[in-house]
Amino acid sequence: MSEVQMEQTIVAQSDEFEREPVPKSQWKDWKSFLGMYAGEHAAGTEFVIGPLFLTAGVSAFDLIVGLLLGNLLAVLCWRYLTAEIAVKYRLTLYYQLEKICGKKLVIAYNLANGVLFCFLAGSMITVSTTAVGIPFNLPMPALNDTMPNGVPWVLIVLITGVVISVIAARGYSTVAKVANWLSPFIVLAFLAAGVVALNRLGVKNFSDFWNIWGDGGEPFPGKLKYTFWHVLIWSWFCNAAMHIGMSDLSVFRYARKASSGWTTAAGMYVGHYMAWIAAALLYAVYLKSPEAQNMLAQGIAPPVAPGPLAYDAIGVFGILAVILASWTTANPTIYRAGLAFQAIVPKSSTFWMTMLAGGIATVAGIFPAFAMKLLDFVALYGFILAPIGAIIVFEHFFGDRFGIISNYAEKAGISFNTTVLVAWILSAGLCYVLSVTQGIFLSFLTLPAWLGCGVLYLVLSKWWQKAV
Repeated sequence: MSEVQMEQTIVAQSDEFEREPVPKSQWKDWKSFLGMYAGEHAAGTEFVIGPLFLTAGVSAFDLIVGLLLGNLLAVLCWRYLTAEIAVKYRLTLYYQLEKICGKKLVIAYNLANGVLFCFLAGSMITVSTTAVGIPFNLPMPALNDTMPNGVPWVLIVLITGVVISVIAARGYSTVAKVANWLSPFIVLAFLAAGVVALNRLGVKNFSDFWNIWGDGGEPFPGKLKYTFWHVLIWSWFCNAAMHIGMSDLSVFRYARKASSGWTTAAGMYVGHYMAWIAAALLYAVYLKSPEAQNMLAQGIAPPVAPGPLAYDAIGVFGILAVILASWTTANPTIYRAGLAFQAIVPKSSTFWMTMLAGGIATVAGIFPAFAMKLLDFVALYGFILAPIGAIIVFEHFFGDRFGIISNYAEKAGISFNTTVLVAWILSAGLCYVLSVTQGIFLSFLTLPAWLGCGVLYLVLSKWWQKAV
């Protein structure tokens, strides 16, 4: 059979190449990833995250410089770790882990991975609902709300969730196309909202802009005070599951070259820089309103409702921007979750597993807690999922030098690689205990947990593989 015939056979057998390398005929150039990352990370949730930095009392220097450096570190991880490994093997994260960990162990990881991604997508559905609900005068969730505030809210979440789930279930090509179509519109909306906010705040020069945050202030009631290091580390690791956690192997396996990893800069510096700052400016405008000032005087944290914030700045354009930005982020997130669930039941349809993921995300979206606690939730899910990515990274870069057998579970014919579980539990467990007992910001411990897991895996594998 010729190479071309072999690729055609593979394409006929699989829609998303869940259990084989992506064939050359399906590789995509950097433009496919540029639009996807710009769309995914210039998201409706940026309208939540930007304001939440203000509630944490950040200073101008901490926010502007911390985000600049933190996002750079994230891009470097995507380029030199995730994309590099993705184009080498061209496998999903889940199938590559199965080769290393064994089928039984990877089921637990895939379940945790898929559910956490569903919760993240649910927060995006919540954000979208705050925009959809504006024409219906829907009451918006407050900063500390956890439960839905009525039947109309639930109905709008359900309708929104169905639309997003269907797009994600149609596969990577559809997800990428939708992102490429919508990302220019979304980026323009964030830019326009930021300009309007600057005008309303009376900003005439850079000094005025800097003084919006100044030297920082006290955090809102119940919120943690963020310093430069909080901003830098959090912005670096808010997507830890995707880059050092290797989840985006499932995306970059389609890339022609590892250099496509640089396209993540479009998401980081348009979405996680410009968009966060623009959203923070919108919230700064709202905080000057009599309503917000009255709430602050009573010790109540003013709500962070993305839809109304964007609508107040740029009208209907803002409503559409929040809705579409939420969709372009929820789509690939639900797609990743669907692949995780499909890996648990390999004979199942990826389409229906993605619809299942969309259903879970939609139910999560009914509860505002995931969106209103987004800074904390993103730090937690990155911390949980990132260390397992170190297994792949350390095996790829150091496995041969250390003398361990790569893809050990597959070659040894085992379904449960104990060394992986022990390395994961010891590294993540110890760091989590430190966070809880010593009051250490969880994102500060993501890198130690990741490094610890990788080193432990090499050491334990060296010992275990010799023993057996």
